[in-house]
Amino acid sequence: MKIVADLHVHTVASGHAYSTVQEIARAAADRGLQMVAITDHGPAMPGSPHRYHFSNMRILPREIYGVEVLRGIEANILDVEGNIDLPDHYQKYMDIVLAGFHKDCFEPGSVEDNTRAMVNAITGGKVDVIVHPGNPAFKIQPEPVVRAAIEHNVLLEINNASLGLVRQGSRENCLELSKLTARLGGRVILGSDAHYAGLVGDLAAAAALAAEAGLTPRQVLNTSRDSIWEFLRQRGRKAYTHPAPRV
Repeated sequence: MKIVADLHVHTVASGHAYSTVQEIARAAADRGLQMVAITDHGPAMPGSPHRYHFSNMRILPREIYGVEVLRGIEANILDVEGNIDLPDHYQKYMDIVLAGFHKDCFEPGSVEDNTRAMVNAITGGKVDVIVHPGNPAFKIQPEPVVRAAIEHNVLLEINNASLGLVRQGSRENCLELSKLTARLGGRVILGSDAHYAGLVGDLAAAAALAAEAGLTPRQVLNTSRDSIWEFLRQRGRKAYTHPAPRV
């Protein structure tokens, strides 16, 4: 499975990451990637940037070291209604909006409450990707989430970091979600969740799990730049234009 993009990467702006945009683009180029998404944590996360950070991303070059740079966010799901911490006004600046659960922003609830929150985030129209949905700290009912994601063209992530040092115990949940997505004909993305440039494009464990689950390369968005472009158009991301202008 050839991977052309890493769509979940953090810079020093997230407060607990260690590399700059320039360093991340260089690392992506060295990995042979065509595209990288800068997705720092949303403002509700302790240590994260102010919301102005996200509107000002429009000053970033569209291409650095030959790698296309997407302007994004890893927003926080805040409540069972699925609200996120990116005000509506800032949506117009984003190429891609990721969102997920984090303990500092959403207290883990019952399986029913967690599922309701995730489904509402999916159906609310403001989120393109649900990150690390297999996190065992936030147990969910897989089928309602997967079916909602497919119906609303929102992608679930296979998070490479969750298969390593963080969110330990995620693998079984990730595999179940991925198998169900494969069976129902949905799609996923792979994300490194890199907080250091050396981990950009480190997607081997996620790709192996996708294959084990029976997901074909066509069901993994990261395998085609054209598929990413088409997905962003379908999601109505007006900030994003293709071909991207060079700066």
